[in-house]
Amino acid sequence: MRIPPYVALIPVCAGVFVAADDQTVIVTVLPEIIREMGILPTELDRASWTITGYLLGYLAAMPLLGRLSDVWGHRRLFLLSMALFMVGSVAVALTTSLEWLVPARVFQAVGAGALIPISIAIAGDLFPAGRRGLALGLIGASAEAGGVIGPLWGGIIVRFLDWRWVFWINLPMGIVVLVAMVFLLVPSPRYRAKVDYVGGLLIAVSLASLTLAVSRIDSRDLAMFGYFAGAAAALAMFVVRQRSIDYPLLPGSMFRGAAFRGANATHVLVGAALIIGMVTVPLMANTVMGLSPLDGGLWLMRMTAAIPVGAVLGGLACQRMDYRIPAVLGLGLVALGFSLMSGWDTSIGDPVLTIHLALAGLGFGLLIAPIALAATDSVGEDVRGAAAGMVSASRVVGMTLGLAAVTAWGSQRFDGLAPASEWPFQLSSETVAEFNDRLVQYQVWLVDAGTTLFNEFFLIAMAVSLVALVPAAFMAWRRG
Repeated sequence: MRIPPYVALIPVCAGVFVAADDQTVIVTVLPEIIREMGILPTELDRASWTITGYLLGYLAAMPLLGRLSDVWGHRRLFLLSMALFMVGSVAVALTTSLEWLVPARVFQAVGAGALIPISIAIAGDLFPAGRRGLALGLIGASAEAGGVIGPLWGGIIVRFLDWRWVFWINLPMGIVVLVAMVFLLVPSPRYRAKVDYVGGLLIAVSLASLTLAVSRIDSRDLAMFGYFAGAAAALAMFVVRQRSIDYPLLPGSMFRGAAFRGANATHVLVGAALIIGMVTVPLMANTVMGLSPLDGGLWLMRMTAAIPVGAVLGGLACQRMDYRIPAVLGLGLVALGFSLMSGWDTSIGDPVLTIHLALAGLGFGLLIAPIALAATDSVGEDVRGAAAGMVSASRVVGMTLGLAAVTAWGSQRFDGLAPASEWPFQLSSETVAEFNDRLVQYQVWLVDAGTTLFNEFFLIAMAVSLVALVPAAFMAWRRG
């Protein structure tokens, strides 16, 4: 019996949703982990490795596993990656120390990171060219919805159960996905070719070193520069190797296509703009607005909740028009949303707040399908997984670089807004009333300086999204 392709896509979307959920669920369960493992407030930098390590594993494995899926079969690699994710989840749930928790999270992320590019390749197996837009929109919507639900899901579980259940629950959900995949999805085509494992290791080292460098951007120490140097050296060795062997991990033919190059360049810029928004929105709420972390999360959810909606609409649009039309519209909405946010002050509130954030979120969603389609439809069927892995990694690289830029530039800019930024103490020569007046003036300066800084962040994100229009112009449509 032939399974309808959209039915066969259900377990794929479910697997992507579960993995994306675990990318953000750590936000709400991390305080419980810190408390149970006895991590002191002075050691919070160690605890942050549960997030950094996940990003490291998530990004580093994408190119190699994407290419492996072409050779071993997309369905087979999806099943293997889901199994790796489940094993990693069990390892996280069983861990009793931070020293074991971090590598367990890295292992878990390797499986999770592979699911996105492989699911994009599976959509190409299930649907002919010209009818893949909605499928990719649904996959993108599943990933974004998982990220939105993650913090809420984690909060509900730790309210009633131990934090470990966040990861134990991945086991039965993963089993359901695996069984459904076996029964609903036929084996994918396999393309006989050698796999450049050395190249995969080099690109993984480069991406991992970049992630580690960014994690130390505040320190600006020798370790940070060493990681950046290591990332550059590994990338250079990777490029040289790709040009000198007969079976490159990322075939040069992919990069000769303008649509593929345009999609990847666009995704890097989109990732940078996205992370600026995801960091700045809740931070502004928690600082200059004086709101709680929960309120900051609810602000951000106004943007992220609109992304799945835009993903589906963008997928539908790609089945009827040139990829560049929803891409340009999406970038325009992102730029408009950030432009409006750059005018925020302490009086901002609903419904204006929601409209501005939803516009940006809708724009980000519209971009998911056209970028994925431009990258994968412009290459041969035998390297679709590799192309999907590359374009998926491009967004994460953009987010990594965007986060580095925000962190490095933001602290310098804040100090530059007012050199005398030390907390005012009462002088022996002034009265209490005079000191209180000076304290109020200082607090007003803090709010004004913070508002100015966040407004500038939004303007930078707007500029980045407008620059992305240039490479997006090369994402030509190709009807099947």
